[in-house]
This record gives sequence, structure tokens and C-alpha cells, in this order.
Amino acid sequence: MESFEIENITREVQSAGSFVNQLLSETGKTIVGQEQMMQRLLIGLLAEGHILLEGLPGLAKTLAIKTLSKAVQAQYHRIQFTPDLLPADIIGTMIYNQQKGEFTISKGPIFAHFILADEINRAPAKVQAALLEAMQERQVTIGGHTYKLEEPFLVLATQNPIEQEGTYPLPEAQVDRFMLKVIVSYPQPEDEIEIMRRNLYQKNFGQVEPVINTNDILKARETVKKIYIDPKIEQYILDLVLATRKPGRFGLERLNNLIAYGASPRAGIFLGKAARALAFLEGRGYVLPDDIRELGLDVLRHRIGLTYEAEAEEITRENIIEELFNTVEVP
Repeated sequence: MESFEIENITREVQSAGSFVNQLLSETGKTIVGQEQMMQRLLIGLLAEGHILLEGLPGLAKTLAIKTLSKAVQAQYHRIQFTPDLLPADIIGTMIYNQQKGEFTISKGPIFAHFILADEINRAPAKVQAALLEAMQERQVTIGGHTYKLEEPFLVLATQNPIEQEGTYPLPEAQVDRFMLKVIVSYPQPEDEIEIMRRNLYQKNFGQVEPVINTNDILKARETVKKIYIDPKIEQYILDLVLATRKPGRFGLERLNNLIAYGASPRAGIFLGKAARALAFLEGRGYVLPDDIRELGLDVLRHRIGLTYEAEAEEITRENIIEELFNTVEVP
């Protein structure tokens, strides 16, 4: 692509992304610190990817998602996942109308723009299967009828990494549908004191005004798709994904006995899409290798399986991904 074309895309990106700072400023009224989490939520929104947030209770995971939905003026539904949850509790069901003598559709909470699947790993497999269709196909089936979900449609799921009693491991097929798995950590001390003060003294704490609407998001998505990815960066993405499957090809023979299975083709697709969204947030019409390195951990960490040997040696997915990035040649 010619340089003047990239410059034109950059100008379009800067024009279409003029709302970004205003949006972050508005959400910052409620969310203190956690800049990375908010950035990742925006990347998912712009790149049409679902987000899995993992962190201890009280780290503003639920609040962040609710705040973002208010600022975007989008319809938001929170679903608390529990062991007794049924698929009909999510997607809806058929109800018999005695007056009309016919069945009518009662739509469930899945019909919204933002779906917060709170503690997603507490629901059984049949509920996960119902959610899977919505995540992948952007549609649900009720009583033999298929209903399209309105765009933008984003599933933002949370799970607690500590308390595993009464939980169900998410199926690998479903985990792979999440574009990013973001680990949410404790805030910095200076941020935590500000959180305390706002909750204790601000009467209007948590009041967020709409900055943009869903149509603005859909238009921004179209601009994101135009952002240029150089063929060398495409090859870099592919090499990273291939290195998770056949590390020996990249001089990482020692990882052969540590990786049970590597990343799927979705990893490369999502890494490219997420990198474009990150470039959009930074006002660029092109993707840099640093964008790939910035997002690689969140895209790959839930797509690599560890062997028993790796677990015995206390080697984590993060350790393996870091070694991949240190070894695979950067364009």
C-alpha cells in the first residue's frame, strides 16, 4: 500500500476515533486506574470480540462493563451464572397464551448489546452451549425459530480464579470464542485511596452520561477494518501462532514437552483484529509489531494447553508466551 493511502486511513481513523478520549474520560468518573482493562474492553467492542475477565472479587470487573454500556448508550443485561441456571433463563422460551390459543416467544436477557456473564464458570454445560451459539453466530434459536441479535453484541464474562468449588471448567470450544482473556489485578495504592475517597465522599459517584451511541460504534468498526496490516506483520502473527503448535521449527525444542496443544487459527484472526483496534485507539492507520506484542498475551494465554510436565515444573502459559515473543523474529 502506498504511503499516501496509509496517511488517508490515518486521517480517517483520527476523525472516526475523536470520541475515544471523551469516552475514557467519562468512564474514568467511575473507574479509577485499571486503564488496561478499559482499553481491552474497547478493543473487544471495536474488533467485534468477546472478552473474558479473570480476577478476584472487588476489582471493578462488573462495574467497568456496566459503566461502558452507559457511556455508549447501549442496552445492558447482567446474567448471574449459577449451577441451577437453565438455557431458557438466558435465551428465552415459548409461552402458551391461553387467550389466543397459541405459543408466543418470551425473549431472554441475551437480547441486548452488552451481556455481562457474571461468574460464567458456575453454570453447567447445557447453559454454556446455549451461550455458545449466541457468541459465535450472533443468533439464538427458540422453539425452532432463529433470531438474530442486534449489533453491536458483546459478551463480557467474568470468573474468579481462586474459588473453584461448585464451578464447571469452560469447554475449550467456548474459551476459544473469547478474543481476549484479561487478567485483572489489584489497583495501585494511589488509585485505591482515590477509589475509597470517591465512594465515601462523592454524592454523584457512578453517574455516567452517554458520550456516543451504538451507531457510532458500528461506524467506527468499519474504519477499524480499513487499518493497514503489512504482509510482514501478517507473517509475524502466523509465526507466533505456529510456534505454539510446532515450537521446534523456531528453535524452541524444549517447549515440545510443555505444550499439549497450540493455538487455533482464531488466534491469528483475533490477534490481527485486536491489533487494528489498538491502532485505532492510538490514532494510527497502520499496525505496528509493538501492537502484536502488546496484545499477544491476552490473545494466546487461553489457547495453549499445558502438559503435566509443565504443571509439575510450575511453568505457566505466560512463561511460554514470553519465550515465544523473545524468540520469534520481529519484522
